[in-house]
Amino acid sequence: MKTLDDIHRQLSAGEFEFSHHAFKRVVERSIGDVEIQQAGAGALIIEDYPKDKDAPSSLLLGFTAADRPLHIQVSRADSDLVKIITIYQPDPAEWYDNTRGR
Repeated sequence: MKTLDDIHRQLSAGEFEFSHHAFKRVVERSIGDVEIQQAGAGALIIEDYPKDKDAPSSLLLGFTAADRPLHIQVSRADSDLVKIITIYQPDPAEWYDNTRGR
């Protein structure tokens, strides 16, 4: 299982792939690869999903250089690339301090 350090290293290096769902979301939400690299470099785990459908996963919170918050759900499965399951900018109406659901 990937460690948080592994995930930081791979996201910041651009070593990631998207699920079909995540690919649709980055296009819809205008989230660029550089923003993912920036946010992923120092992201914190805010939720863990040890029994997720295909493999354990975690929801991360990171910030871009422009201070845009991003939630990035990643698979923790051992693989050459980090798989991004979904990605979005948290809605303040749904998230307190970007870390806790309301």
